Amino acid sequence: MKYKKFKKIELPDRKWPQNEIKSAPIWCSVDLRDGNQALVNPMNLEQKIRFFNLLKDIGFKEIEIGFPSASEVEYRFCRYLIENDMIGDDITISVLTQAREHLIRKTAQAVKGAKNVIVHLYNSTSTLQREVVFEKSQEEIIDIALNGVDWVKKYFKESDTRVILEYSPESFTQTELDFAARICNEVVNRYDPRKDEKVIINLPSTVEVSTPNVYADQIEWMCRNLDQRENIILSVHTHNDRGTAVAASELALMAGADRIEGTLLGNGERTGNVDIITMALNMFTQGIDPKLSFEDIDSIIEIVESSIGIKTHPRHPYAGELVYTAFSGSHQDAIGKGMRKQKQNTLWRVPYLPIDPKDVGRNYESIIRINSQSGKGGAAYLLEEKFGFKLPKKMTIQVAKEIQKASEEKNGALSEEEIYAVFSKNFLNIKEPLFLRDLVVNIIDKEVEVSALIMLKEDTFYLKQRASGIIEAVSEMIKKCGIDFEIEEYFEHALEKGSDAKAVSYLGVNIDKKLFFGAAVADNITHSSINALFSAINVAFFQCGDRKSIKKDEVYS
Repeated sequence: MKYKKFKKIELPDRKWPQNEIKSAPIWCSVDLRDGNQALVNPMNLEQKIRFFNLLKDIGFKEIEIGFPSASEVEYRFCRYLIENDMIGDDITISVLTQAREHLIRKTAQAVKGAKNVIVHLYNSTSTLQREVVFEKSQEEIIDIALNGVDWVKKYFKESDTRVILEYSPESFTQTELDFAARICNEVVNRYDPRKDEKVIINLPSTVEVSTPNVYADQIEWMCRNLDQRENIILSVHTHNDRGTAVAASELALMAGADRIEGTLLGNGERTGNVDIITMALNMFTQGIDPKLSFEDIDSIIEIVESSIGIKTHPRHPYAGELVYTAFSGSHQDAIGKGMRKQKQNTLWRVPYLPIDPKDVGRNYESIIRINSQSGKGGAAYLLEEKFGFKLPKKMTIQVAKEIQKASEEKNGALSEEEIYAVFSKNFLNIKEPLFLRDLVVNIIDKEVEVSALIMLKEDTFYLKQRASGIIEAVSEMIKKCGIDFEIEEYFEHALEKGSDAKAVSYLGVNIDKKLFFGAAVADNITHSSINALFSAINVAFFQCGDRKSIKKDEVYS
């Protein structure tokens, strides 16, 4: 076999599966370092400044700004932030450095004048790296780390800058746990933090090599075996090689981690880093304040995309264009019912939407989109929410069929305006082939007398009819034109969207044991109900393509 299974951790009394995430961790953005180094075209100064300001606006208090000893570009960016007083008293910048004296010395020069700095020291510790890359023993690898600590103390300890040491045994996940604990303990003991100091021990999943539960076991094991745990902020930095970086980080928090390093939208080497947006909003949906703000997620996406040159996948959790959109008929029906029942400032309870789109700055207009797979509920929801039409239940079936047909002809999803156009063309105020003109209504002896001119294709009928109500009278007039039908369904309401003065009526007629619906909008309910009756019969003409013969001697004149 070319590959072998990762060995599980012997931790029979593990506690993390029973734990819960109850509060936000310390967040550290590594977009400007880890994320930037993974780009085909790294960010320029202007892009970095814009990105840095975005991170501050979101609420990050720790931001890794780069590797200032690695290149002149990185060094200049660090100096620019400090010299232009852009960092702020409540922000701690982090700078990465290898455990080499000249690099640590230049890093100290780069951050001179900054108020709060994390010096992130690292060296690789895994068996594979020791044997293949460095050809060094465990003791030699420990010496590298300890020399780095000594140089950090030499060049940083006496400065006016508040310095926090961060140490990463890079490739931690592939390092023997006893060795990882040993090197971390020696680093902390050599640094010798004062009582008011903390050391960050960062345990990166540099390469994701196991299921997330194994990583959680590693974190819990380390928590039990680190000296001076009270002086340590335990940090994790997960990559996404197996596609489970978010899960690994969440389980790591349950296992005792205090701090998360990651990037917005998961940019980073290979398959990327843990996506802090996803992780933070996962917490948000569980009632936990993530201490980061994503109330305008589209503006965040715009800055990230323009900075890194990578488009966000439309199905990306929380941020994708389509993640709040349903095409499935059953999903649309459930969402529509949930949205109608959802009350303001109450517990969010809408099926298929784990988060209210408005909490990330999205509107409700794209929640339901119609394609050939959609059902009646979605079309009805959009016509109500966008245009104010509250279709009767039986009518939604007929409307959905026409909309589905239009979607198939387009071979794609229909916009809200296209959906309304289909509804309007096929059901709303349909005036031919049956057409009403010159309607006159009089009240005689408590009855309604209606006279009108009714046109049906090439025929014209001058009719007069008395009845107890106007719809009954008009119906009898239409029957005298040779059309046999019965009114089976009738609904009406004020049209709340578009114009406060409008009324809408829906009317269903039974012709040859088939139900046909029409709708009409008018200035008042009387006119809208009459027009809806004509619309319904005209819909029947369109759908049946025929009408009964008219006997002239039956016509009232």
